[in-house]
Amino acid sequence: MTVVLGYDESPGAARALSAAIEVAAAFGEPLVLVYGVAPPGSLGEEYASHRDAVAVLGKEALAHAVDAANEAGVPTTVELLNEKPAQAILTAADKHDARVIVVGSWGESPLRGAMLGSTPHKLLHLSRRPVLCVPAYE
Repeated sequence: MTVVLGYDESPGAARALSAAIEVAAAFGEPLVLVYGVAPPGSLGEEYASHRDAVAVLGKEALAHAVDAANEAGVPTTVELLNEKPAQAILTAADKHDARVIVVGSWGESPLRGAMLGSTPHKLLHLSRRPVLCVPAYE
């Protein structure tokens, strides 16, 4: 089993990273860091260039998370998936038989999350696995 973290360097992601490292260390399990690189839309020649640009940002973000996990002695795997964030996290959770999915939340109201489809909101409703939502601020 593993701990899966959707990570994007948003305000909630930093606290979620700390929580995910703590959970992975407590269970003695590896941490899978996930970044969905699919940009909005799916048509047009600019789609591939947008996806590639998002992938570069994702690699940089995940490198920072890998460094933090390594400092804590938690082994990591990195997944950059050509899916929107929530689906990428669910795909990785199934692939790696996740014990829990960890995701940051940074202040959207429940109504806004439901209307606009925030990643934490989607995961809470679609995941068959436990989801730990970590708020950005204490």
